[in-house]
Amino acid sequence: MSELDLHRLGLGTWQNRETEQCAASVRTALETGYRHIDTAQAYENEAAVGRGIAESSVPREEMFLATKVQSGNLGYDDVIATTGVSLDRLRTDYIDLLYVHWPIDSYDAEETLAAFQRLFDEGKIRHVGVSNFEPRHLDEAREILDAPIFANQVELHPYLQQTELREYAAEHGHHVVAYSPLARTEVLDDPVLGDIAEKHDASVPQVTLAWLLSLDGVVAIPKATSAEHIRDNWGAYDVDLDEEDCARIADLDRGQREVDFEGTPWDE
Repeated sequence: MSELDLHRLGLGTWQNRETEQCAASVRTALETGYRHIDTAQAYENEAAVGRGIAESSVPREEMFLATKVQSGNLGYDDVIATTGVSLDRLRTDYIDLLYVHWPIDSYDAEETLAAFQRLFDEGKIRHVGVSNFEPRHLDEAREILDAPIFANQVELHPYLQQTELREYAAEHGHHVVAYSPLARTEVLDDPVLGDIAEKHDASVPQVTLAWLLSLDGVVAIPKATSAEHIRDNWGAYDVDLDEEDCARIADLDRGQREVDFEGTPWDE
């Protein structure tokens, strides 16, 4: 695996649509030490993210910038056109990691991935990613693409540990990027995580993120808007969980999804 290993804790920007706040969040994260910034066409904040990047003192080449093509934009021509718009909004000549956001709606594996391959060949994207893919979608994509799949971004947290997808990623050499790593705040009142946090004089988010970072090949992108939360999450790097801690967290897995709706890839 490659340079994403240097950026295993990123800033998620879902629901961060207020322009000033979003730009400030990105600047704060970069000043704190984050170098991985995650957005999406569907988040309607690429321009604000681009502004935050432009206003920071961190050189673009030191950042890892990811965005996602919306599920309604996955026809060949739409992928090319809307990625061009994303590049303009993000104020950059290239995107480090471009994802297929969902394999639904206008997704057609042959057509969609041909467009991603073209963008990769042209240097407009450095890596090809997929999101919310199940093993069968990954198998199909790997057969079509010449470019390697770099990451599969999925919901992943103590209550939904995605063992099968993590094993698949380890076998085929790509990352798993964890969205909603705090289960949309559900973990905050968990007594087991609270006990471990007290043991390490840490916060529950720090413990949860430290556990994710202890998993091979896993990257976490917690959403945060305030400077306090952005900096608190970054403190996960200072939490050293032991084997007992990790075993207790592993026992919390119960297949609980926070993101679920009719027609999801796992319901097919």
